[in-house]
Amino acid sequence: MPSNAVRVLPTSHGHSVQNRPLRSRRRGRSCRFRRSLSAKPASELMQLCARAGGPPVAVSEDLFRVLAAAQDLAERSDGAFDVTVGPVVRLWRRARRRHEGPDPERLSKALELVGYQKLRLDPAARTVQLLKPGMLLDLGGIAKGYAADEALATLKRYGIESALVAGGGDIAVGSAPPGKAGWRIAIASPEPPGIANPKSKIQNLLLRDAAVSTSGDAEQHVEIGGVRYSHIVNPKTGVALTGRSSVTVVARNCTTSDGLATAVSVIGPERGLELIKDTPGAGALFVKETPEGIRSWEWDFSRLLQRPSSLSFLRSRRRS
Repeated sequence: MPSNAVRVLPTSHGHSVQNRPLRSRRRGRSCRFRRSLSAKPASELMQLCARAGGPPVAVSEDLFRVLAAAQDLAERSDGAFDVTVGPVVRLWRRARRRHEGPDPERLSKALELVGYQKLRLDPAARTVQLLKPGMLLDLGGIAKGYAADEALATLKRYGIESALVAGGGDIAVGSAPPGKAGWRIAIASPEPPGIANPKSKIQNLLLRDAAVSTSGDAEQHVEIGGVRYSHIVNPKTGVALTGRSSVTVVARNCTTSDGLATAVSVIGPERGLELIKDTPGAGALFVKETPEGIRSWEWDFSRLLQRPSSLSFLRSRRRS
């Protein structure tokens, strides 16, 4: 499935997404997201970045809402989550392709463009201003969660209350399926990606009217000089995270769980779980490989788990 796609699974009890108005509405929203939030050159997001250093720019409601949520999390996480990290992320993507670290001088210059304080929003005018020329926004840690929330909201407007929307490592669910207590979402536990353990078991989350996001280095990483670097970058240092880890966050909506999974990955288990505690309705599981072995930390996560059964379930894939 493309990285910018979302998959919708409504229940078959009394409703179907095979009606033309709903299919058309879903396709329209999907196209709108791509035009607004994608990293393609013609998107609204990239056009905004092209005007960095200039005056405030009026933007669409979707783009403004995503950026407002991102800025709120940036402040709460003291910059651990920061969509202005784009110039640094671009260098690390190139590093993964070439299997060599970013040039230190170029990385230093890229870091000068990073900082959520350099992004200004005006809710009254619905405008966005990027204060320094060359700034580049990266919505990879929040846009898919927002798209999942909006897809679920669209289904609800058509009377479909019970549905699941999946996009990469992000899943949003509505009301429980008929006759069930909730949606069963399987997560791998407790090892981080790439660490095999024959005793490892699949754990099932049981969720309704909630969302879950998993962030890890399973699918996007590079080894340089014997060090494994994740695709997730610390916005303050400009360095990609090292080692193997996995963070799964449950929250009331997918915009929140998506952003928190990245933020917690960056700031680590102790400070990260404090951030989770300060988020109403959120829970998290942080698993990390350490010199002493595999360690895990959690907050309000065990209560959401259900013992594995033979029933079918959907796996929450780690974000690519």
